[in-house]
Amino acid sequence: MIYTGENMKKPIITKNKVKTVYDSKFVKVFDLQYEEGKHYFTATRRPLDELTAIKSDDEIRNMVPDAVSCVVILNIKGKEPVLCLTKEYRFPTGHFLLSVPAGLIDKADKEKGNPVLTTAEREICEETGLKLEPTDKMTIISPLLFSTPGMTDESNAVVQVVINRDKLPKMSQDGAEGTECFDGFIMMNKEEAIKTLKAGSDENGIYFSTYTWIALMTFVSGMWR
Repeated sequence: MIYTGENMKKPIITKNKVKTVYDSKFVKVFDLQYEEGKHYFTATRRPLDELTAIKSDDEIRNMVPDAVSCVVILNIKGKEPVLCLTKEYRFPTGHFLLSVPAGLIDKADKEKGNPVLTTAEREICEETGLKLEPTDKMTIISPLLFSTPGMTDESNAVVQVVINRDKLPKMSQDGAEGTECFDGFIMMNKEEAIKTLKAGSDENGIYFSTYTWIALMTFVSGMWR
């Protein structure tokens, strides 16, 4: 059953009512005036013309996310499958967080047939050194998720990548670019992933992101098989 509040009026935000508060290469802040004298502020990676708040329903349904987060599972012959996570320094938190391979969809990715899968393959190679082979399998779990819609329109697609190999491939984080800073890999079996989920933090008591939680849940649920 779907219930719609009879007296609920959707706020309408139009481009001419949006004011730029802060503008930089990676982060922008806009003042969204949705009624006379009423304002809401949003942080975004998008320029004004691509701002999610001013998109129509059809544009929202067909929009490309800002980034891709990858659930990487190593399925090595004769061994127990493991979830591959990284320790990545996240500047807003000031700590290395238990993370998934992830990255922004760039202009070149958008020009490819499937920008989400193209970005996933590129980011996995950059952040783990793994180059996908025909035996590996990529699946889009979610085409777009809003990270924190009360504050930002940042969005990620979630892609599941199962690496099927006869032996553990060589891995590296030498492909890190720009501000990316890594401190190794964490390979979790199902038991360890469940323990981490129950704790809600890594082995040092440091909390992780929504996308790491999604990766852990995907892995322990067995839905990746």
